[in-house]
Amino acid sequence: MAAAGEGTPSSRGPRRDPPRRPPRNGHGKLLFKDGSYYEGAFVDGEITGEGRRHWAWSGDTFSGQFVLGEPQGYGVMEYKAGGCYEGEVSHGMREGHGFLVDRDGQVYQGSFHDNKRHGPGQMLFQNGDKYDGDWVRDRRQGHGVLRCADGSTYKGQWHSDVFSGLGSMAHCSGVTYYGLWINGHPAEQATRIVILGPEVMEVAQGSPFSVNVQLLQDHGEIAKSESGRVLQISAGVRYVQLSAYSEVNFFKVDRDNQETLIQTPFGFECIPYPVSSPAAGVPGPRAAKGGAEADVPLPRGDLELHLGALHGQEDTPGGLLARGHAPHCPGACQRVEQGCAEFTDVLLGPPPPGYHPFLFLDSLHKKAGGRSRGGLHPRGTPPTAQEPPGGSRPEGRATEEQAAAAHLGEYVLMIRDVTTPPFLGRRLPPAFKHLRVVAKRAGQPPHVLEEGPEASSSWQAAHSCTPEPPAPR
Repeated sequence: MAAAGEGTPSSRGPRRDPPRRPPRNGHGKLLFKDGSYYEGAFVDGEITGEGRRHWAWSGDTFSGQFVLGEPQGYGVMEYKAGGCYEGEVSHGMREGHGFLVDRDGQVYQGSFHDNKRHGPGQMLFQNGDKYDGDWVRDRRQGHGVLRCADGSTYKGQWHSDVFSGLGSMAHCSGVTYYGLWINGHPAEQATRIVILGPEVMEVAQGSPFSVNVQLLQDHGEIAKSESGRVLQISAGVRYVQLSAYSEVNFFKVDRDNQETLIQTPFGFECIPYPVSSPAAGVPGPRAAKGGAEADVPLPRGDLELHLGALHGQEDTPGGLLARGHAPHCPGACQRVEQGCAEFTDVLLGPPPPGYHPFLFLDSLHKKAGGRSRGGLHPRGTPPTAQEPPGGSRPEGRATEEQAAAAHLGEYVLMIRDVTTPPFLGRRLPPAFKHLRVVAKRAGQPPHVLEEGPEASSSWQAAHSCTPEPPAPR
């Protein structure tokens, strides 16, 4: 090409050889002052056609189609920082459909605009998650499906790279949620567990009963959008510190079976006590030891045994869900359905091995006409233990039915969220219900809970587990 302002031959100085220029047409190589270069086709002295260009300042290299010196059309860009792009380009930028591998090895295949992921596309993330859906300026936005490496799946709306709008999630733990999402969180998610029924539930000795549970949102509505959480039922019996003058039915607990006290919201402590259900059958070794391992801390082993490890095993929760099989739910547990769960035929069994019933009778309290009282004393031995004259039980001994049932007294039911792994990384706090075991009345239906205030007050007068002060002389 002629240089601008070129004069006549007589006006020039001594003639010099001009610098090497690229060919006007054909193949050649052009070197730049900063060390960059282009090698490839030229048309009318311009970089146009197939070629390869290297930029010294960035270290990037593009091989493909050029128009007037710029990458235009289709080609491959190799980045010095790592990764590469293969696809359509316009004015040197990713535009159209392409395949991008970033420096971390993450792979995207789909549409680009203005050098960013934009439009429909699929991406495989470094952690194994896969996304297939809409993108807006390098962010997931619109409708998309995320399949996580652990087996969880989300289908629904996105905004600014988070779940936002209407969507559903099938979690690897078996929990499902369908509803509104805001900033990545379920808008109608359960936040607490509630055990239905009166403040103090009364159940006849030796009779099974049902426990109904609801998952509630912050504002008190049932979390009907959520199903699949695993709830575990367990029980404790009230721990009673004996006073100097009291008549108390209690248990001496062997030294090898002493348990950690469980704090309750009812103003007293309890120690674990076995509870069974039809699915669970008789209490297992954990319950036979008092159930401490099932109550404090939260159990994980049994669930992990049924659900499998999250990584490195074929039958992971994600794999089970992918094949259409829900993770197994242990017998002592129930899965929530639309925010509700029911434990049926729940039964408090006899005291487990290592819990030995005693009767402590104080002469002063005897004079005051003391009443039989239920409770536990898991620490140490009583100062005096003797059988009262004539016996304090019908015919001097317990009936076979009573021997196979929980003793009269105050107990606590506990419902815990043992979903594994926790849904969205969080378990719900446990729920407690105050329970009293009362003597069975003639003709009383086995499943009826005494809920009336009169029944509650009369039982409290006859079977309170809080030691009374000695009667005045």
